[in-house]
Amino acid sequence: MSSDTDLHLIFKNAAGKKVILKIENPKAGVTKAEIDAAMQAVVENNVFTSTGGDLVEAVEGYLRTTTTDKISA
Repeated sequence: MSSDTDLHLIFKNAAGKKVILKIENPKAGVTKAEIDAAMQAVVENNVFTSTGGDLVEAVEGYLRTTTTDKISA
């Protein structure tokens, strides 16, 4: 059995559409405050754009852990 954790950062772009940035293998023990600060920095510094324009609002961030059970060799 193995597990992988990804950090999903959800933003809203200028067109009002949801944009998800997925970060594989985030540092262990990342805090809500660190995630919030990073997301705010992305918006304030106009780091990324999307087909719907600039990212204009940080909506939420969450950790997603996936567990894989190997069944056959």
